[in-house]
Amino acid sequence: MDAVEVLVVGAGPTGLATAGQLATFGVRVRVVDRALDRARESRALAIQPRTLEVLAGIGVTDQLVAEGNRAARLCLHAQGRQRVLPLFDLGLRDTAYPFLLILSQAETERILGERLAEGGVPVERGVELVGLDRAGDGVTATLRHHDGGDERLSARYVVGCDGAHSAVRRLAGIGFEGGTYPQTFVLADLEADGVDGGATHAFLAGQGMLLLFPLGRPATWRLLAMRPPADRTPPDAPVTLDEVQALADRYTGAALRLHDPVWMTNFRLHHRAATHYRSGPVFLAGDAVHIHSPVGAQGMNTGIQDAVNLGWKLAQALRGHADPALLDSYEAERAPVGRMVLRFTDRAFTAATSTGPLARFVRTRVAPVLMPAVLAPRRVRATAFRTMAQLDIGYRHSRLSAQGPGAPRTGPRAGDRLPDAPVAGTTLHRLTAAPGWHLLVCGPPTAWPPDTVAPLSRAGRVTVHRLTAADAGPALRRLGLAPDAAGLCLVRPDGHIGYRCGGGDLTGLAAYLGRWLG
Repeated sequence: MDAVEVLVVGAGPTGLATAGQLATFGVRVRVVDRALDRARESRALAIQPRTLEVLAGIGVTDQLVAEGNRAARLCLHAQGRQRVLPLFDLGLRDTAYPFLLILSQAETERILGERLAEGGVPVERGVELVGLDRAGDGVTATLRHHDGGDERLSARYVVGCDGAHSAVRRLAGIGFEGGTYPQTFVLADLEADGVDGGATHAFLAGQGMLLLFPLGRPATWRLLAMRPPADRTPPDAPVTLDEVQALADRYTGAALRLHDPVWMTNFRLHHRAATHYRSGPVFLAGDAVHIHSPVGAQGMNTGIQDAVNLGWKLAQALRGHADPALLDSYEAERAPVGRMVLRFTDRAFTAATSTGPLARFVRTRVAPVLMPAVLAPRRVRATAFRTMAQLDIGYRHSRLSAQGPGAPRTGPRAGDRLPDAPVAGTTLHRLTAAPGWHLLVCGPPTAWPPDTVAPLSRAGRVTVHRLTAADAGPALRRLGLAPDAAGLCLVRPDGHIGYRCGGGDLTGLAAYLGRWLG
């Protein structure tokens, strides 16, 4: 029986990101997927800034940005009028990616898969998980190959990234609670005449909304529209271009001419969440643990961030460098995020799709007038964008988050995402992108003599960086420190702050490192 440290089931974006991060830590990982080929249709298409940040550690972000389209503005169409809203002129200085990146999920999967293969971890396709049994500290998985042969595999951990119908979740006995929205939607990647390129277009009508996103590949546009409530077309029925054109005519007043479809489908939306993110050595991530409407482009991004939160913890546990509670922190940190996303998308979806008289009036008459006025101030748009971009997600209540003595009153707290800032020819995020923990030793050289700083490095597991006012003034200010103040900031492998303190006392840091790194 073959053995592996981690078996990842499912080769969508979440599974590929999980395997990618595990591989950066040198973990022996296998990735299997029952599909014979990767997705060729677009499905998810927006990558949030925080997702671009966390994927930088895997080494794919620059390529994603190069191949994607930075959505720059939103055009609202209602009552025959068009209003343009700039989205990303916000001056967000704490991220290198102050924009929403439009890129087909198929291309995202291709880039992640190619990176994995370069690192010697190919995706094994046509391989289905059919059995899962506890065995000692790990599990024994039964894999069925496309030729009908079965394989028994021993794994220390299994991560289910196999979607809404997760075999891992079912075999682990984890519940999946929620429901299905009654509406049927049409999704199509195609060409469209009658709209300006480079913008996202929203056509507001009494029966709902039609959205056009500047996809680029495999077609110029992604169309998303709700079928009328009286339309009883089953979700698995084939879609014709004439149907989509008729639907677009209802929403746009025949302003669009659609042609050359690459892919079209009906679908229903679900809102469900797993009762647990973990059962012993079995973990769930992405759509296997939460599914919801695509409002706000949260789904794929939340899944990838699940993967990054879990990956480094599994790697550290495998090396014996962790308190056992480290793995428990995955559900403790990510479950509240999943619930928050589920609530947000459910409320936004209900507002966008309701066909009641009040909702129709607000959507067609009030929203087109008020939205430009409400979103005109850059501060308002920046706040809204940061929430959607997942830049403000943090884990302040996690047991991995500790505020030490003298911690600055301003700046990010323990558990928060480390903000980016320029540092002597590079940035904080590039400085801390390498796998492992990073300790920012802040303050004048006299506050931290070399013989004090050197022992803080832990056999390649903690990398120490010196930040002084001379080379990192903006970064110190963003961290809440005055130029002459001393402090410590310990950054987790996923870019969140684990421990933070002021002054030169190392007692709290030593206790933290002793517990969580061994």
